[in-house]
Amino acid sequence: MNISKRCFVRIVSFMIAVIAVIGVIAVQGHSTAGTLKRQLQYDMARSVENLSESLDNISTTLTKGIYAGSPAMMSFLSAKLWSDAASAKAELSTLPVASLHLENTYKFLSQVGNYSKSLSEKYTEGERISGEDRENLIALSEYAKRLCENMWLVQQKINDGKLSYEETEKDIEDTEDNDGPLYITEGFTEFEEGYDNYPTLIYDGPFSDNIMKKEPEMLKNTVYISKEDALKKAQRASGESELMQNDETDEQGKMPCYVFWKDDVTVAITKQAGLLCYMADYREVTERRLTGEEAVGKAEEYLSYLGITDMSYTYYEVSRNVCTINFAATKENVLMYTDLIKVSVALDNGDIIGFDARGYITNHKEREITSPALSASQAAQSLSPYLTVEGKRLCYIPSEGVNELYCYEFRCRSKEDNGGMPILVYINADTGKEEQILLLEISENGTLTV
Repeated sequence: MNISKRCFVRIVSFMIAVIAVIGVIAVQGHSTAGTLKRQLQYDMARSVENLSESLDNISTTLTKGIYAGSPAMMSFLSAKLWSDAASAKAELSTLPVASLHLENTYKFLSQVGNYSKSLSEKYTEGERISGEDRENLIALSEYAKRLCENMWLVQQKINDGKLSYEETEKDIEDTEDNDGPLYITEGFTEFEEGYDNYPTLIYDGPFSDNIMKKEPEMLKNTVYISKEDALKKAQRASGESELMQNDETDEQGKMPCYVFWKDDVTVAITKQAGLLCYMADYREVTERRLTGEEAVGKAEEYLSYLGITDMSYTYYEVSRNVCTINFAATKENVLMYTDLIKVSVALDNGDIIGFDARGYITNHKEREITSPALSASQAAQSLSPYLTVEGKRLCYIPSEGVNELYCYEFRCRSKEDNGGMPILVYINADTGKEEQILLLEISENGTLTV
């Protein structure tokens, strides 16, 4: 059979087109499969992270419960514990280990949930915290810590690519064909056998949620300043003489600001009163030459340069060679955690590369410091007998809403053979109510709270 050249070309062209279409379909299928695989991997990583956070919350709440001093606080913590346990069980059920027999893990979470519910009902009626309950909380806390540590190891393996959804599914298939124990990958095996937490700077997290919910105290009854005056203030605060500004990038809301920038530097000046709201220099800090104490000195010098007085350093945190220091306003030796300024210092050369006064601008006002209704010794009666008091002072702390609470801050240590855990307990100075418990994590990188 003779085929013309034109026909031959058409046949070849048609075959090439068919092959191309098949290739495209194959590529698309491969791409779809790859996308699905990535989505499954992402879902597993997200569920593991959520489960880790829930276990972190359970561990922290159990530990706080050990040192709770009042039925009201114990009731509050019990309700939170029940909620965290329910969240953890929900996350565990979304993982590809649902078909496996993870009895110990589910049993623990169910035990925590049921026990916390019974505690909540018990202490809502005003009963005192018993020694037996504390012992139970200690035992549960130890289990929670071990589970939590192992779960974070699993999460790290996923992040490092050492544990994948594909491997997990293969382990499930393998275990279905034999009578061996239904465990899944090394990571999850460690998690199950383990049955036998960016903490924040103190009061940063609880307060930052409420920053923009009220009219800033320092902006009330103040006049607007011009863009030119704001520029001068921004230049003085940042040391940059060639800052730019665009009306479209200005901030609105309850704290309107002119926003200036140059390269990695951003400065915001409030349109009312002309206050330095925040400043950020996003340059990378690659070395650590200064100590935390030296950074605190640099931050104090900067506050003095700005004319901000009556501030006391409370805590600091070092991360990525940057030291962020919390300062709180003080009056008559009363510390106001609500009136918060954060200053970040580069540890390579001492430059100020971060400043945030939104908490201070929102809450700072003239206060009349009154004598508390309770003495320190009377307030201390609300403390747990498992704590030893090492120091105390009066302070204002943020409440769950937009108000503030007048409290005694008791610096305590748990009564344990190894020196105990540092703990802060806040007792209402007027009512004696146990308002807050914070666990301190102190290291060379500063002080964090949970």
